[in-house]
Amino acid sequence: MNERELWQRYREHLCVRPDLGMWLDISRMRFADDYLSSMSAAMAAALEAMRRLEAGEKANIDEGRMVGHYWLRAPELAPSEELRTQIRRGIEEVKAFARDVHTGQIRPQRGEGFYAVIVVGIGGSALGPQLVADALGGADDVMVVRFVDNTDPDGMDRVLTELEEALDGTLTVVVSKSGGTLETRNGMMELAAAYRHAGLNFAQHAVAVTQEGSILHQKATHEGWLRMLPMWDFVGGRTSVTSAVGLLPAALQGVDVEEFLAGARACDAATREREVARNPAALLALMWHYAGAGRGRRNMVVLPYRDRLALFSRYLQQLVMESLGKARDRAGREVHQGLTVYGNKGTTDQHAFVQQLQEGPDDFFATFIQVLHDRDGESVSVEDDVTSGDYLTSFLYGTRDALYRAGRDSITLTLERLNAQSLGALIALYERAVGLYAELINVNAYHQPGVEVGKHAAREAIALQRAAFAALRALGGGAATAEQIAAAMGRPEAVEAVFHVLEHAAQNPEHGVQRLPADSPCDVQFRIP
Repeated sequence: MNERELWQRYREHLCVRPDLGMWLDISRMRFADDYLSSMSAAMAAALEAMRRLEAGEKANIDEGRMVGHYWLRAPELAPSEELRTQIRRGIEEVKAFARDVHTGQIRPQRGEGFYAVIVVGIGGSALGPQLVADALGGADDVMVVRFVDNTDPDGMDRVLTELEEALDGTLTVVVSKSGGTLETRNGMMELAAAYRHAGLNFAQHAVAVTQEGSILHQKATHEGWLRMLPMWDFVGGRTSVTSAVGLLPAALQGVDVEEFLAGARACDAATREREVARNPAALLALMWHYAGAGRGRRNMVVLPYRDRLALFSRYLQQLVMESLGKARDRAGREVHQGLTVYGNKGTTDQHAFVQQLQEGPDDFFATFIQVLHDRDGESVSVEDDVTSGDYLTSFLYGTRDALYRAGRDSITLTLERLNAQSLGALIALYERAVGLYAELINVNAYHQPGVEVGKHAAREAIALQRAAFAALRALGGGAATAEQIAAAMGRPEAVEAVFHVLEHAAQNPEHGVQRLPADSPCDVQFRIP
């Protein structure tokens, strides 16, 4: 197409939502003129399925529960008065607790007040809150927010070292629906030990965000933690950012959580629109379907041209890939569906992987995210009539045009400003798009059996480690190879796993495992003196 034809296509397919401060351009996706009409019946069915979901239909088949993250920002839509009351009360509890912390009504064991917070969680219990903290944080934050989102000892040490001198003024928020998530439990135990080492009572600095009756709820009750805030069975981790999971860290940081919820609520309303041309989530889902032929055959490269959205692609990886990556469809047929997400930020990506996007395999489509408002106050000119922000925009559209000329598809999503309201809308947009796309490809977006398989495998590995240590101790200080130890355990087939367990243990002092070198790493001997 020539430039005039592209302009006409842009005008025809631009979805403008002034109510959201957002517009979506799908004109650089090369779908045929009749594609949207050919998908109208399928999209109408998807929108109807989403209506039933919001009305309370049970969608998580693994747990037999409803899926109600939409109710978190519009409690009046919840299907019972009991749920409506719980949600409203939960939001008020978050705001009240943050207010009491900020005003000093809630104080640490020593000192006048809290001025830092560590959030302990993993996956959806951390990615959403991290995105919000990074996107909306700044020099005026009421509290510093840091995250322990892995069971990596060195990672935890980095956070603790940064806040070591301030631990007496640091609040810890532990987020786990069940309380049994191993990574979160480990982080909690490591932090509790750090508080004890500093002569502090962990309970006087701790808040739990968990489901009533969970292991974590019982522990927090028994130990007298500062507060317990609710998680509900109708909210999955990857869609929990508008619950206490995301709202509490944001409120403590100083984010206007009402504005955040208002943005999500407005986007939910806009994306219920049955007229597809006015529904940005429906258009996104259709473009994903078009790009990958309904089979996820192309990756989605997310390129936000704003530093504050650098974590957005990581957030989307969980939201999209955990929701859509399924071996079987609802009918039980083997489909191996999914949509791979990766990304960086503009213009960093132009000095990283855009070379491959331009000239490498045609196995992706790009999503550019633009924020029109550069900064508060005026920008300096880096050239005559040109600012740094002008260059940022020029790089975005230059890259988009270059990719189009190379035959590569792209979507451009524009926000007028990045603030609490527009971030809430952006998150809600992709939550809805994921739900609609899942309906188009007939998979259940709200369960994750593969995640449970990984957790089970980790527990088996820990059991194997304990057995290997027991076999070593039974030698009474003698040494043996991994093959000999595996045989003594009655698990000769597990020799490689035993070898890796002992190699790791020998590099860390707490287990007392020693490594006796040999000519080949596979022939080394281990012992516990």
